[in-house]
Amino acid sequence: MNQAIIVPPATLALLGGGQLGRFFVHAAHELGYQVVVLDPDADAPAGKIADDHIVAHYDDPAALAQLSQQCAAATTEFENVPATALQQLAQTMPVSPSANAVSIAQDRIREKAFLRDNGFNTASFIPVEEESDLDDASSELFPAILKTARFGYDGKGQAPVSSIEEAKAAYRHFNIPCVLERMLPLDLEVSVVLARSADGQCRCFPLAENDHRNGILDVTVIPARTTPALQQQAEQMATELASKLTYVGVLTVEFFISNGQLLINEIAPRPHNSGHYTVDGCITSQYEQQLRTLCGLPLGATTLHSPSVMVNLLGDLWFQQSEESCEPNWLLLNQIPTLKLHLYGKASARPGRKMGHFTVIDQSTESAITTALAARTAIGIQ
Repeated sequence: MNQAIIVPPATLALLGGGQLGRFFVHAAHELGYQVVVLDPDADAPAGKIADDHIVAHYDDPAALAQLSQQCAAATTEFENVPATALQQLAQTMPVSPSANAVSIAQDRIREKAFLRDNGFNTASFIPVEEESDLDDASSELFPAILKTARFGYDGKGQAPVSSIEEAKAAYRHFNIPCVLERMLPLDLEVSVVLARSADGQCRCFPLAENDHRNGILDVTVIPARTTPALQQQAEQMATELASKLTYVGVLTVEFFISNGQLLINEIAPRPHNSGHYTVDGCITSQYEQQLRTLCGLPLGATTLHSPSVMVNLLGDLWFQQSEESCEPNWLLLNQIPTLKLHLYGKASARPGRKMGHFTVIDQSTESAITTALAARTAIGIQ
């Protein structure tokens, strides 16, 4: 499919105003585009630096009409934007990712079914749309994790369970459709961020190795410390998945490696926390690729300059000294010459909230890890 090229100073619509959107706005501005953000939060980080910020809900008719009048194309920075809003915008402009791809990714039941039906390996699972769906759950599924089908992220909406009775109790607590998924012994968690253009060209960023703490991404190491064969397999699976979705845009595919086997955990139809390192570590960032796919520009190179380690900075850091919020001592990080600090400009900190990150780039993976973990300790991450 050919796509007309959208050139600057065209105005682009961005649904969602979080940190991923903030980086997109930076990338758009660097290439000469303007951005209008639609987000109901008046303090949204991307809205603060956009050319215009429409403070309204994503499905607000007047807001969508304004975007249709002002903008040449539209994208989103997170998957929980109503698919109907993307469908409405697609009547007047290019929209990527598509409403169909977003609707699959924002519902775990649809997502797992799509992966299974297209032959991709996943952990064993069953959909749970009512409590009675658990009556005949196989004992081989346990121990398991019950995950809400929608709106779960960073460990939210998940409960480990070891029996049907525990699964039923967790389901009654959530009281919404869920997926019951077998808990796997994990060797590693890895992710592939890729960009796919409207004509089907695809470029993958290097495989990222992810370590989570309390369900939230903590540290990402690039390149992942796994075999070249597994790296190649992950890229092939991610590329094939993007093709099956007829995807246009930046897509993230998260994998489990369990007993040496690669299984898809979930997909995110957008740039990803584990791809933050691309801003400092790669020729082209994931956010510039998002803009390139949206505007029909040729894809940029995804080459890694040097090994990188990314560390998330959560709101917990602001409450180390007292119950009152207190800005951390960023000089402890800024004095490290191979470290790049990024703060998101969020209005207030709270425990568990992603407030920023830093990336260490170095000549070797080992030295990058050593520096990043020392910096992590110095700033007060336990």
